[in-house]
Amino acid sequence: PPRILTLEEPVLHMDHCIAFAVHGNPAPTLHWLHNGQVLRETEIIRMEFYQQGEVSEGCLLFNKPTHYNNGNYTIVATNQLGSANQTIKGHFLEKPFPEVSGLFSFPMQYTPKLCVDSKAFSLQVSIAVGLAAFACVLLVVLFIMINKYGRRSKFGMKG
Repeated sequence: PPRILTLEEPVLHMDHCIAFAVHGNPAPTLHWLHNGQVLRETEIIRMEFYQQGEVSEGCLLFNKPTHYNNGNYTIVATNQLGSANQTIKGHFLEKPFPEVSGLFSFPMQYTPKLCVDSKAFSLQVSIAVGLAAFACVLLVVLFIMINKYGRRSKFGMKG
């Protein structure tokens, strides 16, 4: 039956790696559990290993893991003669905003409250629209004056 030789805590190389070595003849099939649930491989989490005789060595690789990837990782090796498993704790990042527990529990995250006075807001919008309309009218008048008076020759010569 299969036997798990080594299972190491996550180490950062190019990616984070949980290294393992499993012995078994016939060669065991390997799969992983995360907190007791079957772990499916994705672009972020994948397993790479190679078989050398009766020993399979490899890594469960994590590409930029977050606090969601923290937890217990269990390798399960199975062949026709039996199965073996071993668990290790993987800790990658702390939660960004942990909550304080006690008599009074307040979240550490600050969420500002927006208080909008509808009359003051409508007045501000009206002023902004009025200023924009005035600027547009001023630009049109300026454009017309430049076209009308800018074409005359200053010295009365015709070209």
